[in-house]
Amino acid sequence: MLYVNQSIQIPRAELQFSYTRSSGPGGQNVNKVSTKAVLRWDVRQSRSLPATVRERFLDRHAARLTKEGHLILQSQKYRDQLRNTEDCLERLKILILDVASAPVQRRPTRRSRGSTERRLQDKKANSDRKKNRRRPTCDD
Repeated sequence: MLYVNQSIQIPRAELQFSYTRSSGPGGQNVNKVSTKAVLRWDVRQSRSLPATVRERFLDRHAARLTKEGHLILQSQKYRDQLRNTEDCLERLKILILDVASAPVQRRPTRRSRGSTERRLQDKKANSDRKKNRRRPTCDD
């Protein structure tokens, strides 16, 4: 069971792991042992996500999903299979926590009268400063 927070737990049966050989340095170990972990999770069919969280997940991470709605994460950061598996689970947990809480709706606010006056005074001062840089005219 992957515990994301108090209301979201994903059973291990929903998560499918496969292991392949890692690329990169590692000596003979790389050629013999399948340490790269590949996590596959069907987000659309998952019963463990609340509907609102699932919709936010599908919207926010649409680029990471396959056409069938599967999320595929892979890790080959470490030289052993267990740590790469845990890394995949941790990354999945971060992705879900990213969309777990509903976004806060912005309340439109008005500028204060003082801030509007200060802005206009600054504009006037800037205008006067630039006006004083000009060449004097005959009228002056």
